Amino acid sequence: MTGLWVLVATLVAGLVAGGVLAARNGRIRGSGRAGQTPRTLPGPVVEALDPAASVTLVQLSTTFCAPCRQARTVLAGLAERTEGLHHVELDVTNRPQVAQELGVLRTPTTLALGRAGEELLRVSGVPRSGELLAALEPHLG
Repeated sequence: MTGLWVLVATLVAGLVAGGVLAARNGRIRGSGRAGQTPRTLPGPVVEALDPAASVTLVQLSTTFCAPCRQARTVLAGLAERTEGLHHVELDVTNRPQVAQELGVLRTPTTLALGRAGEELLRVSGVPRSGELLAALEPHLG
């Protein structure tokens, strides 16, 4: 009988964990750095910024990440049809220090950066294009 309760508890814990992860996928968060001094960006991120664009979407990916390919498709399409928006993908597989400096714990993570490199928002997981565009609207002058 104890084994049955262990099995039920394990299944419930798995379902709860799966639900939490699914709810967090694609969630847009503010930078969380309001009132703080701007973070110094790693070199590869600074090089990726497009000074002509109002917002640069920097997608941090890894080599064997299937959701990263989905995120690339969503973000590239959004950047193509939105004026003032630029998308670039950085592979951090062999550059984990870049992800560490930015506080990124999973891929894909997308950072929306302004012209000066300030973090406007970030998305963990595959973004939803409509929600992302709505969140970026105030920054796309």
